[in-house]
Amino acid sequence: MRVLLHFNAPPRLVSRLHALAAESFDVTVIAETDIVAFDAALPSTDVLWHVLRPVTASDIAAAARLKLIQKFGVGVNTIDVAAAAAHGIAVCNMPGTNTQAVAEMTLLLMLACLRHLPQLQRVARDGNAWSLPPSLQGDVGELAGRTVGLVGFGAVPSRLAPWLVTMGARVVYTARSARAVPYERLPLEALLASADVVSLHVPATPETTHLLDARRLALMRRGAILVNTARGALIDATAMVDALRSGQLAAVGLDVAAVEPLPAAHPLHAMPQVVLTPHVAWLTPETFARSLDVALDNLRRLQRGDALVHRFA
Repeated sequence: MRVLLHFNAPPRLVSRLHALAAESFDVTVIAETDIVAFDAALPSTDVLWHVLRPVTASDIAAAARLKLIQKFGVGVNTIDVAAAAAHGIAVCNMPGTNTQAVAEMTLLLMLACLRHLPQLQRVARDGNAWSLPPSLQGDVGELAGRTVGLVGFGAVPSRLAPWLVTMGARVVYTARSARAVPYERLPLEALLASADVVSLHVPATPETTHLLDARRLALMRRGAILVNTARGALIDATAMVDALRSGQLAAVGLDVAAVEPLPAAHPLHAMPQVVLTPHVAWLTPETFARSLDVALDNLRRLQRGDALVHRFA
């Protein structure tokens, strides 16, 4: 069975993948930037291990042997699921494998924004460590004593919330249904108005696209912090830039963007109050190990003709 991992995988993972030949799994690793090699490999691929680059309808049409698209992660918004279904191709994801990593990165971004880490790093690297602007000194803050609003309450915020409480923060959340948790559930707009830090944890759907638009950003506390480790489409990027420029938002921490990679000319790159990471909140060796276990389980199930785990479509 021929498997294609479309990701610039680290050497340790590649070595483990090559060892799968003993189980008759022929795994090819192609970097996501190598579109020519990807297009050439697709027609002979039985299983596609998908990470970041979108899997389009034209990709699916070109993959005559494809039986399974296995998402390394949770969100399948980067896969044309309808096209896969039309071709009889299964789509599976991996809920839970990246929960710890994404929760840790979310906390990291919150703290980096509160402490203005990009500005402090720049001052230190410039050799001006003892010349902090008074305005910067007055703006840094602690998580303790602040209200953190979690938009959505799935696996990641469930892992994150107790950490926040341990650090002295008050946690509120919004979700379609109440959870059996010791945190106050609020409507979205009430949460936005009450939180010092807002963190997004919902999937990208037509309903949630631009969930935070100009109107809702204006409802947030002036000088609030916004963190997004979910999906870039949840925020109206133009409205977010305007809110940063006006001071409505003091800082944002983003692991995701509506267009990825974020274009080099995007105004967010020039804003010192913005902490950016390139959609890598999930990226740890531990996440890869858990993900590979799920992927291999589904490979073996496919080989045996058994039901696949975490089948989305």
